[in-house]
Amino acid sequence: MRNFEITPMSERHLDEVAALERICFSQPWSKSLLAGELSNENSCFLVAVDDSGKVLGYAGAKFVCDEGYITNVAVFPQHRGNGIAKALMGSLIHAGRENRLKFISLEVRKSNTAAISLYEDLGFAEVGKRKDFYLNPKEDALIMTRFDLSEG
Repeated sequence: MRNFEITPMSERHLDEVAALERICFSQPWSKSLLAGELSNENSCFLVAVDDSGKVLGYAGAKFVCDEGYITNVAVFPQHRGNGIAKALMGSLIHAGRENRLKFISLEVRKSNTAAISLYEDLGFAEVGKRKDFYLNPKEDALIMTRFDLSEG
């Protein structure tokens, strides 16, 4: 049962999204950096909110020309396993399709097997690696891309 809604990120979500960044990432985006994405016409930032409007997770992407790059996907730990990340990713893929992108790409920590499994389930495939891409701790990133943005 889906008890959340996917909606565009707005100013009222920024405090919660910035807090989520600090929980999930060793190099979190600041509130001001996130706020800058609200007016960026090449950005697509979405939040999953519950019935009261509380942020459960969020995802962001940049669409430039016919290419998409997913910058962030995060869900509060207590809400993981409820399909939120999958729904957010599906919404970004849908937005990419509407923007006629040729592909969407992302980086993921090599050790993040849960995320890698989700991305593979969504049609992403490993296309390369970035050595020592992540810091704290230092780790390689897998580059994963989905070339077919059609339904499914």
